[in-house]
Amino acid sequence: MRFLSLILVIALGLGLSACAPTKFKTYRGPEVTQIVVYKADRKMYLMHHNKVLESYNIDLGFTPVGHKQFEGDGKTPEGTYRIDRRNPNSEFHLSVGMNYPNVNDVAFAASQGKRAGGDIFIHGEPNRFKKVSKRDWTAGCIAVKNREMEDIYAMVRDGTVITVYP
Repeated sequence: MRFLSLILVIALGLGLSACAPTKFKTYRGPEVTQIVVYKADRKMYLMHHNKVLESYNIDLGFTPVGHKQFEGDGKTPEGTYRIDRRNPNSEFHLSVGMNYPNVNDVAFAASQGKRAGGDIFIHGEPNRFKKVSKRDWTAGCIAVKNREMEDIYAMVRDGTVITVYP
């Protein structure tokens, strides 16, 4: 009898956990071949070749104008990079990382006696707050709403090219 009760409790627990919402989605649509960001317009596009699959309003670094040059400058990088990592346990819901800094970024910062910085991501909202109340609040990243980040996380693969324009 105890064994049967234990089996029922486990089955009930598994059944309820299957109904719990998850931040991990699946995507079966066209491949995202590139990400295009226009900082001035605060827009990001997921592209399949020359076709827009999705578009998002974005927030940027707290100093949104200009290319990121140094650690702590609050700027979002400009140029062409690649998505090179993902963080399912991000402090910002979910995140996918850009391979900033590249060799040129590091060399320029070093020529100025500074560090280029790093850890630039596309990410969701902070886990510690329910809502961000100001625009361009990141330290140089690209931010979207959590539900949008869930789609981006599912759609974008490591190796995807991201081009960020001023």
